[in-house]
Amino acid sequence: MPNPLGRALRNRRAGHHTLVWARPDLQAPESFTLTSPAFDHGTPIPERHRGRLFGANISPALAWTTPPAGTAELVLIVQDPDVPFGKPATHALTLGIDPALHAIPENGLTQPSPIGGLKHGKGALGHRGWAGPMPIPSHGPHSYVFQLFALDHRPDLPDTFTLTDALHTMTGHVIGRARLDGTYEIR
Repeated sequence: MPNPLGRALRNRRAGHHTLVWARPDLQAPESFTLTSPAFDHGTPIPERHRGRLFGANISPALAWTTPPAGTAELVLIVQDPDVPFGKPATHALTLGIDPALHAIPENGLTQPSPIGGLKHGKGALGHRGWAGPMPIPSHGPHSYVFQLFALDHRPDLPDTFTLTDALHTMTGHVIGRARLDGTYEIR
């Protein structure tokens, strides 16, 4: 049975223009590629990576080609720009990614992470680490935009950092970026 709230809000979306990707102060060449073995760009994210309030919340594996020369660290920000109000929901905010890794395995964005050096900022519902898709039922498909930024320095932020803190330290230091979009819908 369709959700009346989701149907009523179907035409309300924060919009892709509200993504971190669209910020003028974080523009840089799209000089490397971000992919996932779990889904192709623009296609649905598998059910196993869906968000959960309780229980498994498994992040998809990610891989990237060589980032630009001079990359000291990578920052991953995953956002849903299709939320009906305000700003995009942040589903992952991860600093400390070594560009030499070239990949994060499935469930590598958990808190704490099995990958040394990763630090997770506060995202959806105050969650640290991966918070998978949980759109309003009957609202239509939502985009989940995986944004990977190559920085020319290593941000030094406390473990309690937020998206605002990360954006402040990234400004003026983005030398390349890559993007992967997935979708998810609860009918």
